[in-house]
Amino acid sequence: MKFDLQSYLDDIYTRFPEGGGKPVIGITGNYEELTCKLGQGYYKSVVKAGGVPLVIPPVADEQVIVDTLERIDGLILSGGGDINPLWASEQPSPKLHGINQERDLPELLIARLAYNRQIPTLGICRGIQTLATAFGGKVSQDISDVACVKHSQDADRSEPTHSVRIEKDSILDHIYASYPRPLQVNSFHHQAVVEPGEKFRVVAKSEDSIVEAMESTEYKSIIGVQWHPECLEEGLPLFQWLVNEAADYRKAHRVHDHVLTLDTHCDTPMFFPQGIHFDHRDSKILVDLHKMTEGRQDATIMVAYLPQPTENPTAFADNIFDKIEEIVSQNQQYIALARTPNDLWMNKHLHKKSIMLGIENGIALDGKLENLQHFKDRGIVYMTLCHNGDNDICDSASRSDNTHGGVSAFGEQVIHEMNRLGIMVDMSHAGERSFYDALDISAKPIVCSHSSARALCDHPRNLTDDQMRALAKKGGVAQTTIYNGFLRKDGEATIMDVMAHLEHTIEVMGIDHVGLGTDFDGDGGVRGLACSSELINFTRALLARRFSEEDIQKIWGGNFLRVMNEVQKK
Repeated sequence: MKFDLQSYLDDIYTRFPEGGGKPVIGITGNYEELTCKLGQGYYKSVVKAGGVPLVIPPVADEQVIVDTLERIDGLILSGGGDINPLWASEQPSPKLHGINQERDLPELLIARLAYNRQIPTLGICRGIQTLATAFGGKVSQDISDVACVKHSQDADRSEPTHSVRIEKDSILDHIYASYPRPLQVNSFHHQAVVEPGEKFRVVAKSEDSIVEAMESTEYKSIIGVQWHPECLEEGLPLFQWLVNEAADYRKAHRVHDHVLTLDTHCDTPMFFPQGIHFDHRDSKILVDLHKMTEGRQDATIMVAYLPQPTENPTAFADNIFDKIEEIVSQNQQYIALARTPNDLWMNKHLHKKSIMLGIENGIALDGKLENLQHFKDRGIVYMTLCHNGDNDICDSASRSDNTHGGVSAFGEQVIHEMNRLGIMVDMSHAGERSFYDALDISAKPIVCSHSSARALCDHPRNLTDDQMRALAKKGGVAQTTIYNGFLRKDGEATIMDVMAHLEHTIEVMGIDHVGLGTDFDGDGGVRGLACSSELINFTRALLARRFSEEDIQKIWGGNFLRVMNEVQKK
């Protein structure tokens, strides 16, 4: 039989002119006899679920791992031999089987780095143990002394051999909602997770209470199971779940390829005195180079926050800006300062993160109008006129004595001069009377860089619907913030509360007048949007609500930059 390869290729090019749109699922390969191996069940299950399998060899090269993770949309940590207990600071038990030193380090690194990027992940058998080990959990080296069910079976891998009890309302419970309970699975292991680690919770156990599944307590797309779903018909829903999550992840990343993502307010400079390392993944701060990269965040506006009172306030702000410039200078391959919207887009084109400068609290002027020119020369794009407590410019929304009854005479001069110099007037933290005065005084649109909706959370720092409507009428923007106390009066706020405030603001103001100002490192951050690395979740939430890419760009800084352009225009 003659096969016409060229005709076959022509047909492929006709049907897939721009390549496929299926999510790519990386699968860690086993290592055995100098060979990278992979059971066919893994890649066939991925294909059947609608994904594209990609084998990840066990290579402990950090750059290779990072570059690989940049190219996949989902991850499977596959089964295999035992993990060296030394990684958990334990000595080997006599019952330990063969360890696989080629796999341990690369897979532990992959697990941690994938988690930081919120890459949808499914750990299988050894894979669930890898997740536990990577995050400080405990894995029993042998369960034979405590198990009452036979967990290392001689049966064919396609045959269910025992049952597991799944926690209600877990992700696993939803995946298997239409399946009878307890769920029938296969079992081929002599090790098991004992403690899931700081990032996970147990969601399934066998009848003898051996841990059979766990899932992330932070993200809805990271699961580990002890059985081998790739060998079972009943395993397909897990792969379909993973591929669906990966498709959402892929779509969000493609949006970030085209959209400029700007957070309009962070307080990270407050932590400079603690000796932070912006070029590291520093646990002391919520915004650093690595977290911005993981969350696909292009830019942030870092403010010089001045508490009241501050001695030598102008010098205080200058010291903060000096430190930001030092950080940028030390990392100029990856970061650049920006003063205009065009600077932001150029930095994105050059694959650099951007930092813009702002001032939070007009006491930085030290009562001298000419200091506005000084700070304009330093590169600030906005100044928040006050903070908690009245100052010489205006009355505050918090701790106010109604000193001026709104904006002071000096404050009116400040607003006029900011208009002249092209500095945005930010009325977050301002009292209502100050807000309305500023709207009347300013010849240019004003902004609220980090303020949520009072209709949903009755806090004086939030904007009333009337304020929002007045702000939109004058062309301004209100940037939803993610400070817990501004999102809900009681209990823990989550990303769902952020979306509720955003959608309310859109309903009142319209899509052209909203955005996001996180207040990271100023006590901002909630579950699901806890730091810069999680900002990709904001885009996923927007996509889930069917926002178009055009509207996503407006929300992700486009509206704010429109005002910036108008204010900076001579």
